[in-house]
Amino acid sequence: MTPIGEKIRVLRVGKNLSVNEFAKQSGVSKSYISNIERGVQANPSLIVMGKLAKTLGVPLEELLTHKYAHAEEENKDAK
Repeated sequence: MTPIGEKIRVLRVGKNLSVNEFAKQSGVSKSYISNIERGVQANPSLIVMGKLAKTLGVPLEELLTHKYAHAEEENKDAK
């Protein structure tokens, strides 16, 4: 699972939303949400991320910061 997928799953579960209900509310397909959460889709578009953030009630920056903070850590580890 990718950090962004894990973050989305934790927030979704914290709001007691099933993937099905989350998909309905966000307008993003169940399969795409599932792929993000499982790390199959590791680079979702900003449009999709915006829809998910809005539905979860968090600023888009919170999801993006989480994503890029992890990428920076990986870059530091690689050096």
